[in-house]
Amino acid sequence: MSFSGDFTVEPAEARDVLSSALIGAPLNEYTEVVQARIDTALEEYEQHTGDSVQLTGLTTREMAQVVRRAISGAVNFEDLEWDILHTEVLPTVVNVALEEVILEQVKTGQRGPTLRFWEWDDCATVIGSFQSYTNEVYPEGVEKHNVQVVRRISGGGTMFMDGGKCITYSLYVPEKLIAGLSHVDSYEFLDRWVVDALNELGVECWYIPINDITASEGKLAGAAQKRRGRAVLHHTTMSYEMNTEKMLDVLRTGKPKILEKGLPSANKRVDSVSRQTTATRAEVIDALREAFVSRYGGSTSELDSETLNAARELVDAKYTSQAWTHRVP
Repeated sequence: MSFSGDFTVEPAEARDVLSSALIGAPLNEYTEVVQARIDTALEEYEQHTGDSVQLTGLTTREMAQVVRRAISGAVNFEDLEWDILHTEVLPTVVNVALEEVILEQVKTGQRGPTLRFWEWDDCATVIGSFQSYTNEVYPEGVEKHNVQVVRRISGGGTMFMDGGKCITYSLYVPEKLIAGLSHVDSYEFLDRWVVDALNELGVECWYIPINDITASEGKLAGAAQKRRGRAVLHHTTMSYEMNTEKMLDVLRTGKPKILEKGLPSANKRVDSVSRQTTATRAEVIDALREAFVSRYGGSTSELDSETLNAARELVDAKYTSQAWTHRVP
């Protein structure tokens, strides 16, 4: 085994230590264990030689991830043929139902890897699969602002999704794209291109595990995932601009739990993309799409009527039902 790539090791002799650290290691070791092997080998080298090892361009954590992904037969973004969808304006509940339909299509091979940007003009609150309706929203605020509360199939926290004020995108991918990554690491891996694209727009932000993109004034975006068979749904909602007063009327953010069951959302300050850029919401979406395609390729297409009709059927059968929306996980 040998390490090669766009990184440097000083002194150069220490490069051999990286390879020797992994000889004989079990193939099923977790990333953290692989990293510990590399770190220990480098520490022993430093103690033996008195030289300080400097790595540039790659951390030992990233080395461990590369090893695990190579062993697991992982593919990279650029290895896949991407379909890019920017769907028409749809009610939030239809957008949520589409997540389940498209994920199933990727799982069964009917559809290839897909990036989708949502459009909606209603005001909604989307709660995670394992959250309690009562824990997350004020019924009086929901009624006052005509908010539709929708439960999605993925976990994670509550998202306040005011039409035209958020940006939401979804990745529907084969499991092999995140092979070798821990559940935590997969979030940052799938959102890394977005952080880079926002930085290029002049939006200073960074990733905080497990699933937040944040800026100096607070959280910009949150991600959630659902894994079904050998397919993964990863979707992220970011605030373009925020009506904080309306949000606080609707969400019980930071308030004590009402029920013993159900996961409450964490209390986090919220920031918005528009605070750091004059680009319009549409221009930010265009920049994200162009950044993705320039890195990984992709062909733009439109949502077919069969998929949309299947989502609308799911809305009636599941996503607007009291049993689904108000269930206590």
